Amino acid sequence: MYKIWTYTLLTFVVTLLLVGCQSEFETIRKNNDYELKYQKAVEYYENEDWYKAQTLFEQLTSVYRGSDKIEKIYYYYANCHYKQDKFILGSYYFKNFSNTFPNSDFAEDAKFMTAYCNYMLSPTARLDQTSTGNAIEDFQLFINTYPKSDRVPEANRLIDELRDKQEEKAFAEADLYYKLNDYRSANHTYRNVIREFPDAEDVERARFMVIKSSYKLAANSIDLVKEKRFMDAIDAYSEFIDRHPNSGMRQDAETIYQACKDKIEKLNQ
Repeated sequence: MYKIWTYTLLTFVVTLLLVGCQSEFETIRKNNDYELKYQKAVEYYENEDWYKAQTLFEQLTSVYRGSDKIEKIYYYYANCHYKQDKFILGSYYFKNFSNTFPNSDFAEDAKFMTAYCNYMLSPTARLDQTSTGNAIEDFQLFINTYPKSDRVPEANRLIDELRDKQEEKAFAEADLYYKLNDYRSANHTYRNVIREFPDAEDVERARFMVIKSSYKLAANSIDLVKEKRFMDAIDAYSEFIDRHPNSGMRQDAETIYQACKDKIEKLNQ
């Protein structure tokens, strides 16, 4: 009986404390004392109570517009969204901040965080890479704007990571087209991979697959265009040999090259 009474009392006390805290916040939220609201918003922010801080800062953005407090209010407001994993809104508000207050002490961090929020939105390589591209553009803009920033090495590292993800996505798409026997799309996509990622570790395989998909495309074409497409495969072979003379795929490439020559000879007969 004593344990039940003690548990009930503790529950009651905790409930009162929670209600008290909620009541304090609600009282401040509904209050028109904006200086008090600003002080409490900063206090909530410093205590990492992001939701309450965001709610109050949102009310203060219009009240203090044009004042010396607005930069801090708006920056904190943007960061509250980031801290709550609201990366789309975080990127939006950080970008607005850096555009509105380019000379602010917070401007450099806001521009970096615009990119970083998009970095956090970047999905796995299998999914759409729009956010990945946005993050790369924003990081590059940060580097161009603040080339002497201490965060430039981090920005470059994150760009490399994001580019690797784009590269993986592009290769996967090209390989899928090839597996589906869509040799035209595969050939086009492999060529795009080479153009967009010339320093990729797997670019040698991409060039080989251009030869292979070019040959397959030619072999499955109507006679009217076969010769030209076999010649495209031969051109791809020549580039492959020039770029990778010691490749482990050279023998396979030469086999395809010889097959193209034989096909062209038969067509001319």
